Amino acid sequence: MPRDRLYAMSAPPRPAVFPVNACLSVLLSVWFVTGTWASPYEDHAAVRAAAIVSALDDRLLAALVILSGLDGSRSLGGAMKGLLEDCPAGGLVLFRYNLNAEKEDVKAFLAECASFIRMNAVPGIPPLIAVDHEGGPVHRFGPGVSRLPAATFWRDLAGREGEAAALAALEEAAFKSGTEIRALGITVNLAPVTEVLDAENLSFLDGRSFGEDPLFVGAASAAFMRGMERAGISCTLKHFPGNTGTDPHLASMALGKDRAALAEMTSPFAALIKGGRVPAVMVSHALVPALDGERIASLSRPVMEGWLRGGLGFGGIIIADDFSMGAVRISGLDPEEAAAASLAAGADMIMAWPSTLRKTHAAILAALKDGRLSREALLKSAGRVVAEKIRLGLLD
Repeated sequence: MPRDRLYAMSAPPRPAVFPVNACLSVLLSVWFVTGTWASPYEDHAAVRAAAIVSALDDRLLAALVILSGLDGSRSLGGAMKGLLEDCPAGGLVLFRYNLNAEKEDVKAFLAECASFIRMNAVPGIPPLIAVDHEGGPVHRFGPGVSRLPAATFWRDLAGREGEAAALAALEEAAFKSGTEIRALGITVNLAPVTEVLDAENLSFLDGRSFGEDPLFVGAASAAFMRGMERAGISCTLKHFPGNTGTDPHLASMALGKDRAALAEMTSPFAALIKGGRVPAVMVSHALVPALDGERIASLSRPVMEGWLRGGLGFGGIIIADDFSMGAVRISGLDPEEAAAASLAAGADMIMAWPSTLRKTHAAILAALKDGRLSREALLKSAGRVVAEKIRLGLLD
């Protein structure tokens, strides 16, 4: 099969068209929430989301854009309940210590978390529940949830059996795995890694990347997303625009590439965004001197608003990577300060840990109050988050 045809066939499917009157008021509402024009299906979710978020006060708007970690694994403790009562986060992100239990225990725990937030936020709006589920070593679950193969397995399989066979197997594996985690109450997968492997990032990303061929990386990412989407899981392409060999958990890094090389490096992201609905993109903490010599990507308006939204036309949720990483700490910013600055620069969701949740929420409100973060920008971000919940059927 020709490579260009294979790649086109592997693009994520467009959602079914929802019959909505394409009048001017609808289009303006969509533009207000997403910052871009969308399909009629997207219009319906965005218009409904716009109506919901426009009625919220600042406290709830600020909470909606937080993706918070959780303490505990089998039940919500009193301290965590107090945090989520004050700040009913729009999303929860899970780690091994939250999930290292039997499946039924995990399911009951996540149902309790969703119900508690639903009661303390806007009635009827549960949180997104997210996990890193890439496969291979990035596996957060305890017994009863199968481990996906690492990304390197699929590129090796393509070499042995051909790309078409590898992509079909990858989609089916993603569907089966997505079905397992969706049954637990998880709705968002912070995967796949859509970075192309090269000499610069090899030491950090080797087993997590689909390889050195941008076409296969894009096709594999699409197959992964397609399988997860069939199972009711929303995926997140990461980490835009890329990483180096330096682990961002430990230190800062810079992508020393000119604009042409950056465009080539990010071509899988660009093709997937152009080819179909991409629910979310996670932005890295890499410095990109060719676009912004002062701020890392997760804090850079030229990267997020100028390149990702304006240049590539991305209309989904921009998620900033964890601000507790070393790549951020050495900048002198506290995680909560960085979170507020990221939202002001174009991110839609930022991460917080239980220890920083209240401070992060307060920092967002302070930025809103003093004008560093506009209410219009916050409404757009909250609208994108709620629109994705609508598309996942969480408000039905």
